Amino acid sequence: MRIGIDIDNVISNFDDVLLKEYLKHDKELRGTGIIHNAHYYITKGMFDWTKEENDDFYCSNIERIAKSLKPLNNAKQIIDKLKQEGNEIYIISSRDNGEYTNPREMTVEWLEKYDIKYDKLILTDKYEKGRVCKENQIDIMIEDTIKNCEDIEGNGVKCLIMDTRYNKEDIRFKRVKNWKEIYSRISEMSPKKETKKINVIIDTDTYNECDDQFAISYLIKSQDRFNIEAITIAPYQHDNDISIEEGLEKSYQEAIKICKWLNFDTENKVFKGANDYLEEGYNNTNDAVEKIIEIACKNDKTYILAIGALTNVALAIRKTPEIVNKIEIVWLGGHSPFYMNNNEFNFRQDVQAVIDVFSSNAKLTVIPAKGVASNLRISIYELEHYLKGKSELCDYLCSRFYNDGRHGIQIRRPIWDISAVAYLINKDWFEERVVDCPEINKDLSYEFKSNDRKIKFVTYLNCDKIYEDMFKKL
Repeated sequence: MRIGIDIDNVISNFDDVLLKEYLKHDKELRGTGIIHNAHYYITKGMFDWTKEENDDFYCSNIERIAKSLKPLNNAKQIIDKLKQEGNEIYIISSRDNGEYTNPREMTVEWLEKYDIKYDKLILTDKYEKGRVCKENQIDIMIEDTIKNCEDIEGNGVKCLIMDTRYNKEDIRFKRVKNWKEIYSRISEMSPKKETKKINVIIDTDTYNECDDQFAISYLIKSQDRFNIEAITIAPYQHDNDISIEEGLEKSYQEAIKICKWLNFDTENKVFKGANDYLEEGYNNTNDAVEKIIEIACKNDKTYILAIGALTNVALAIRKTPEIVNKIEIVWLGGHSPFYMNNNEFNFRQDVQAVIDVFSSNAKLTVIPAKGVASNLRISIYELEHYLKGKSELCDYLCSRFYNDGRHGIQIRRPIWDISAVAYLINKDWFEERVVDCPEINKDLSYEFKSNDRKIKFVTYLNCDKIYEDMFKKL
């Protein structure tokens, strides 16, 4: 990969040093101190200096300050490691902006002083980085300024934004807090990393409507990415129209049918789960729960794609709590935290199971229905354009989409569940945010309080990328 890296506040500790210098000079002026301790630029409103006082101090001292900077923790070591792994390092900085006497000479000397290895150094004026990244075929740029990130991604180049005091409010870009996170993100993107198969269980209420069939098909057609350990059947029930046991059987047969169409060997692969909810006092074991525990215990890491009620997953954790250290759950359920409540099918079916999973120590990523997965709306006309006539399976998927047997004929609807599969195929199609795990109120709303339990909420998904990949595979 060709990696672009900014200098100030990405490789160097520019913001920390600048703040110390401003605090020192502020004592010499009026000693007022910081008057706006928010996410502002130090030079714009943090102190009560006049524009003339700020400009005079900044222009007179910025070159001295820049020469005194030091690399951030692990910056040199990670850059060395990235180069050793065959990546090209392009240092791209906006230092050619008139603030320095000889910006290139100064920068080269600083990089040599700290033995920062690179393939090419490019200095630009402000807000030219998008064009520079595109012209130099940069695969990913590590940046700290929102405006630059907008320009870079506007030119079709992926961007990581280094978390700083002045960009915290913007959640559009993938955020990293240190160089270890930078390495982890870049490693996820590396083609050589993506060849390693992920152990996965999909927990599905397959017959419930039409989207689980798409999700299972998409998963099976992505076996270059996944080692599919099991398909476990989750409970569902609509207004007592059929019993949970009948729903389990229909879902089981539906999953078998999809697998056969795709020549996926179902021997010791498909398992029925709970026939009631934790919410109703159910605490029994079953084939699906036993299989989840067995697979989790044998593997170093197993992902559970939960696209129904969390009953089976919660039961597995109850029966064998130590599996939380060996699983990661991706759950499609609930709504965006911006919604008033979580009156959503997967959530409300078994609220106790949600509480159990949320309060466990298992790694958890939540893909909300409304506000995120709801954006995967598509029409029958688009589906038939891409899928109809391609195979018996594709014709069946189109038919179930048009009339899922539960909600009647619909021309346009979301195929919610494919989001969970797509999330593990390519996380670059998603934006996510790490938050303190919320509590569940009686009205099913989230209540966020500061705590040590961290989970992820997906905040955005790229519908076009997901559908393009799924259509190609199906």
